[in-house]
Amino acid sequence: MESAEIRRRWLSFFEERGHTVVPSASLIADDPTLLLVPAGMVPFKPYFLGEVKPPFSRASSVQKCVRTPDIEEVGKTTRHGTFFQMCGNFSFGDYFKEGAIKLAWELLTTPVEHGGYGLEPEKLWITVYEQDDEAERIWRDVVGVPAERIQRLGMGPNFWSMGVPGPCGPCSEINYDRGPEFGVEGGPAVNDERYVEIWNLVFMQYERGEGSGKDDFPILGDLPAKNIDTGLGLERLAMILQGVQNMYETDTLKVVIGKATELTGVQYGSSHESDVSLRVVADHMRTSVMLIGDGVTPGNEGRGYVLRRIMRRAVRNMRLLGATGPVVQELVDTVIGTMGEQYPELVTDRKRIETVALAEEAAFLKALKGGTNILDTAVTETKASGGTVLSGDKAFLLHDTWGFPIDLTLEMAAEQGLSVDENGFRRLMKEQRDRAKADAKAKKTGHADMTAYREIADTSGATRFTGYTNTEGETTVVGLLVNGVPSPAATEGDEVEVVLDRTPFYAEGGGQIADQGRIKLHSGAVIDIRDVQQPVPGVSVHKGSVQVGEVTVGATAYAAIDVRRRRAIARAHSATHLTHQALRDALGPTAAQAGSENQPGRFRFDFGSPNAVPGTVLTDVEQKINEVLSRELEVHAEVMPIDEAKRQGAIAEFGEKYGEQVRVVTIGDFSKELCGGTHVHNTAQLGLVKLLGESSIGSGVRRIEALVGVDAYNFLAKEHTVVAQLQELVKGRPEELPEKISAMLGKLKDAEKEIEKFRAEKVLQAAAGLVDSARDVRGVALVTGRVPDGTTADDLRRLVLDVRGRISGGRPAVVALFTTVNGKPLTVIATNEAARERGLKAGELVRTAAKTLGGGGGGKPDVAQGGGQNPEAVGEAIAAVERLVGETA
Repeated sequence: MESAEIRRRWLSFFEERGHTVVPSASLIADDPTLLLVPAGMVPFKPYFLGEVKPPFSRASSVQKCVRTPDIEEVGKTTRHGTFFQMCGNFSFGDYFKEGAIKLAWELLTTPVEHGGYGLEPEKLWITVYEQDDEAERIWRDVVGVPAERIQRLGMGPNFWSMGVPGPCGPCSEINYDRGPEFGVEGGPAVNDERYVEIWNLVFMQYERGEGSGKDDFPILGDLPAKNIDTGLGLERLAMILQGVQNMYETDTLKVVIGKATELTGVQYGSSHESDVSLRVVADHMRTSVMLIGDGVTPGNEGRGYVLRRIMRRAVRNMRLLGATGPVVQELVDTVIGTMGEQYPELVTDRKRIETVALAEEAAFLKALKGGTNILDTAVTETKASGGTVLSGDKAFLLHDTWGFPIDLTLEMAAEQGLSVDENGFRRLMKEQRDRAKADAKAKKTGHADMTAYREIADTSGATRFTGYTNTEGETTVVGLLVNGVPSPAATEGDEVEVVLDRTPFYAEGGGQIADQGRIKLHSGAVIDIRDVQQPVPGVSVHKGSVQVGEVTVGATAYAAIDVRRRRAIARAHSATHLTHQALRDALGPTAAQAGSENQPGRFRFDFGSPNAVPGTVLTDVEQKINEVLSRELEVHAEVMPIDEAKRQGAIAEFGEKYGEQVRVVTIGDFSKELCGGTHVHNTAQLGLVKLLGESSIGSGVRRIEALVGVDAYNFLAKEHTVVAQLQELVKGRPEELPEKISAMLGKLKDAEKEIEKFRAEKVLQAAAGLVDSARDVRGVALVTGRVPDGTTADDLRRLVLDVRGRISGGRPAVVALFTTVNGKPLTVIATNEAARERGLKAGELVRTAAKTLGGGGGGKPDVAQGGGQNPEAVGEAIAAVERLVGETA
């Protein structure tokens, strides 16, 4: 049974039994404590935590998931992978243990011809929590599983929680016996390789307290409503139903391995090393495609770094397999071909996915070249100092800065006859990992601070936003926090967070910053509002300070926003929509929005593009935007089902989470986007849009910054003033300025070249005199000296090499010259071949001199450069060089 059919049967089975089918959420987690969605229940977390009331009592999904804590183990075993699909069914206060157990058994054991998966009941083993008598009774007495195939296990494997205070409960796992060829018998308690877990049923019935680890926390009591959260690994079930030994042999991964084999000529199964690389390529390329499909772009932090790391591991492993040219295009196409049936958006977004992936491959191949140069230098320095081990910090630098995995560094160092300090490298990696874990743990407990907001939401409901049509209005204070703590009242000078039952204030979101303004209580108290956020979905928290009087919960008030500021923001937001559409018209659908920020009178817009946007294209985009303004197009918003919005062609932003009902903002016949922000009523209200330019903010992502309205006019007015001043200076018309200024710059460059030539000639004139000053130190011609201050490093190097070249052939020679640049000493030292044969290496001599100067340096045995902090020590440095020459020669 193919993976797509497993997925279809799962959703169909539960839909027929009253479950709402919920589409997979984006891999970009809608949770500040997570980078990516690591489990099927994550999109339902707000319902389980009580933050939001679920819109259904039963639900089912097949959720895309990514986990990367053991990324180095991927490929080494057949059990580790980064991307997987988690099939889940959920109950929110509806059925509980017996219902979940009976549904799971029915789906697994119903014959294939009747819509089930057709697993043999006698091959299924059950584990339950050691204290869960109820679950064991249901499996044994209701379902009919023999007692000898039910095993009790402890909290570690069979008790679930989120790792923080909140819902928890016992688990029951369903395991499949793969047969004696996979090891000894005895059930999952004895051999989890033979008895592989396929389905985990979590019975959320308790609330846990603070604690660490999987079993070190108190149970505080029962939850008010008992819930069900189950997860079945689609890839594991596919492995069983397709009769293969591991997930890499299932239908969606074996074709990627086949393509990698075709591109490299290396057959799967030919050796352990090549099999590891082929598995890494298959897993990582699939994960990369799924991440890019959901809007992740390669970067140096967060989820962008996760994508960059796995893509680079895939490309590197292809090169280890023998690939010499680009390979990503064909691998991406293969992944889309095998996953597209389950996720049609991959096919729709093929061009964008390919563009991002190809750009990252090109960037890595370039980094690989640069990193190789760094490694070569490190190897040279290690050998020059007589070492045989490349330091751990060098290996870490290559890994962290250039994306070199340690095994690549090990291999390349071995080719040069060196080993690598792996312990030092792994120590630095562990320190980095520990820091990341500490940060993650700190973030993970962040939702504990949401209790007060959740309580307000439970008692007062969501805040009703009136700001689409009103900029002020009557309201009631339903919640109040003073310095972060719930309080019944606040007085003058207090920093407060206020929750209203209805508000005209827009809470920051969708790229639009929050409104500012004032809340005036009928008692006379006044609160200045400087920010509005939604820490809990639907609850707007107004942050500000009490200016006058006392604020109390339950008081009636009048809320009014800063209208002038709101209008400026609305102009910027509407301009963002116009820019998005104009860019897509110019560059194609790959120019998809990747982020934005709308402030009063200005905005920034991030979009996908592998290359810089030519200035001519940017000019055309700007012209098109302003032409739309002059057409005076009406702007209107409408709420509709998301399927209808998609049918109408409305553009959605990657990574944004949308409900069943969405708000669609339409600008005439030009633009249509899903958007919850505020906008102008007519494009003429924007006045003018000026694009300031675009730049790169990451691999495959560009950013445009722009001004709107009066801000754009003021910018152009200043530019006009500058142009007028330039006209006066060069005595020319505006259209002549580029040519005249270019000519002036050309003359300036020519003059600089002449000056540089004269300075170089003057420096080199000293070469003959320096050669004549050579002293004999144990048979070595030693030239030392101090040249005029201000001599550049390039000129000093040129002079040293010229002097070395003038010393008669065959005679050992060392040239060490010094200068001072911007108050800091600089030295360049060179040796000829005869000197090097006597053990005199420029790098060692420079390190000696630089140490005396209070600095450092290095280079190759024939020429090296160094510097320091103390120009008064040049004489001592010259003496130190002479001593070392005498000792070595």
